[in-house]
Amino acid sequence: MISDSSTAIIDPEDLILVTGASGFIGLRVVEGLLARGHRNLRCLARPTGDLQKLDDVVRQHAGAPARVQVMLGNLLSNEDCKRAAEDAAVIYHLAAGRSDIFADAFMNSVVTTGNLLLATIGHGCLKRFVNVSSFSVYSNRNKPRRRLLDESCPIETEPADRSDPYMFGKTRQDEIVTKYGKAFGIPYVIVRPGCVYGPGNETITNRVGIAAFGVFLHFGGSNTIPLTYVDNCAEAIILAGLRSGVDGEVFNVVDDELPSSRRFLILYKKHVKPFPSIYVPHAASYILCCLWEKCSDWSAGRLPPRFNRKGWHAFWKRTQYTNAKLKDRLGWKPKVQPAEGLSLYFRSCREKAQHA
Repeated sequence: MISDSSTAIIDPEDLILVTGASGFIGLRVVEGLLARGHRNLRCLARPTGDLQKLDDVVRQHAGAPARVQVMLGNLLSNEDCKRAAEDAAVIYHLAAGRSDIFADAFMNSVVTTGNLLLATIGHGCLKRFVNVSSFSVYSNRNKPRRRLLDESCPIETEPADRSDPYMFGKTRQDEIVTKYGKAFGIPYVIVRPGCVYGPGNETITNRVGIAAFGVFLHFGGSNTIPLTYVDNCAEAIILAGLRSGVDGEVFNVVDDELPSSRRFLILYKKHVKPFPSIYVPHAASYILCCLWEKCSDWSAGRLPPRFNRKGWHAFWKRTQYTNAKLKDRLGWKPKVQPAEGLSLYFRSCREKAQHA
């Protein structure tokens, strides 16, 4: 692990802004920063969000010499952005739009990010803007090293064609961070987590498969699933904001010893609950996506192109992943090993099912 004292770009008393602080990953980022001794945090959350867990985190550190401000605001408001960004030395930007509507995704991922970036100009105190993106932005086509997906791989140039509003928003968000960073001299780092899992997110990633037609269609097969336990992901995000010498870099976040889709599904059925599933071989799933695209075209948009070839390449094409850059440049090590992470995740899934 790289020494904090020799590489940190800020002091413990410098102000840190965390947007999306009440979210699944944002909570862990706040916890991690406080655990590291950072004592001046501003946590931005939506007024409509559930703040109970964030309040609990703040109360746990009430006895420490920490100044934690929970600020309610909307990044679509320029005034809220100015209040949030004022005097911030590092900004961790985790807030994002998750709507199924393209316009909403654009407004709440791209416009909000632009507003926040513009609000930092003129303060003269920002040392790092950390934009939390997603693996979904990668096209997974025309890669330099065939099956290996790393930070050098191309992202989608026509993201609307994937029929995925969240991915569309994240792709355009990365673009505006890069554009504004270069135009206004804003120091930034982009972090792209894989499939973040753990207590608080009990869904099965669509890289394993999807529930459709009353059954779970298992598309992943022998594919490696780019999992990262939520605490490990938060640690990577924190380091991206603190380490010196990485401005303008992109970091992918995946854990070690990644399971195959088939192995993950077997373990889920064993430790959470059994359910019917049908394995769809790779060739068949690709043909299904082709046919669905054609039917969507023939229907003149009445049938949404939920399945398409670009999406197949991104989610179900055989791919390998690496966290080498994350370890080499940031000194990151996963805090939670795969066996422990999956155990905690499965237990949370069982508990949620029992209370459903």
